Amino acid sequence: MPARALRISPAGVRGVVGPGLTASTALEFTAAFGAFLEAPGPVVTGRDPRASSIMLREGVLAVLLASGRDVIDLGLVSTPIVQHAIRRLRAAGGVSIGASHNASEWNALKFFGPHGRYLSSAESGELLDVYHLRRTAFVEWDRLGRVREDPAAVDEYLDDLAEAYAFAPLRRFRVVVDCCSGTSAPILRRLNERHGFTFILINEHLEGVTFAHEPATTARMVGLQLAPLMRPLGADAGFLFDVDSDRVALADNTGRALSEELVLPLVADLLLSRGPGKLVITNLSTTALVEEVAARRGGRVVRVPVGRHAAIDALAGYRPDQVACAGEGTGAVMMPRFRFVYDGIASMFAVLTLMSERGRSLAQLVDDWPRFEILKGEVPLSSLRVPRLLAELREQYTSGDDPGSATAIDGLRVAWADRWFHVRVSQTEPIVRVICEQRGRVPRELFDAVMEEVRRHA
Repeated sequence: MPARALRISPAGVRGVVGPGLTASTALEFTAAFGAFLEAPGPVVTGRDPRASSIMLREGVLAVLLASGRDVIDLGLVSTPIVQHAIRRLRAAGGVSIGASHNASEWNALKFFGPHGRYLSSAESGELLDVYHLRRTAFVEWDRLGRVREDPAAVDEYLDDLAEAYAFAPLRRFRVVVDCCSGTSAPILRRLNERHGFTFILINEHLEGVTFAHEPATTARMVGLQLAPLMRPLGADAGFLFDVDSDRVALADNTGRALSEELVLPLVADLLLSRGPGKLVITNLSTTALVEEVAARRGGRVVRVPVGRHAAIDALAGYRPDQVACAGEGTGAVMMPRFRFVYDGIASMFAVLTLMSERGRSLAQLVDDWPRFEILKGEVPLSSLRVPRLLAELREQYTSGDDPGSATAIDGLRVAWADRWFHVRVSQTEPIVRVICEQRGRVPRELFDAVMEEVRRHA
């Protein structure tokens, strides 16, 4: 990864700590956030276990206090808990320190408004303007904010889960969880203590420098870490979290590593059949299986650009009761019940609830659906020729004897009746992502051809 690796996007600021994400950058962004906030009230903060998160926390607290904001610090918690606490405490906003699925040398600042959601495109644009203009809202010494802790944050979050899901019938499942040295470990230990679950936790020791493994919620990582344990432990389901617990991946009862793409269809299958909401909002890179599931349950899929701000923008166009859920093919899903917070633990309970209500194993639920095969790749971004790449791909694949249908709202997506590909620049890493999917078989030929073009240009 290049030493200059730093990504500034609507999702926040993210980079390799030191050469990319510097202390001064973190201070300047937090100062901009302090000036950006208009609602009264304190600011909620929380962090993940990365070694750099402690350093960043001290800077974030200092700048918020200097901006005259009281701070409620939750300590080491997941981003979903920060988001839940913002609404519960009627805070002006929040900052979560943690880089989710990135390696330990990375970190990020994620900013939230008074409803606990990620900022919209307009809000994030305004924040970036404030940052570039170097506007601050620092106050005199006698108006500085104060810090207090909130030791009830985890239990209040668990209470929200207990209200949404019937825990009693779910306790019968034998569940193995890979915590990846992250924030899910203390949360799930507390669930075991308070609510009588017997989650079997692996890789639960919190680490700041060397995680138990790469914190990626992918079928590959599930296959390496979690899936081999399913049969020996007699488990009904397995769940692997990233460090921040906002994403999750799956292993079924047969010991099969399931694609991370299946999390959203599973949650959608439950919620479309339960409530009034019939819309599933997802991005252009997510499996076409979502359309199949939605059609079975009388629902409809709305496709948006990749990025959490795009999903938040789309949600603003509908009433909460119109939406069943929203999410990504990364294992990140949000639901109306939880105020549209990306939450892997809530998704885990949704999958267990689906198993319980349908009386079917996780393997049986997945095998009931048509088979879609997806390939994902990435190429380091080292040139400025991406526009030319996209133009050439569009020309090549939307003409001739078998033209596809192109969508260019986020990179380029070209789709046919049984297959599609999507090429785009990542918002969180300096790479070009390539995703191809086909119904019934692996799209190897299409994927290899597109990857070759991307390597030639990127």
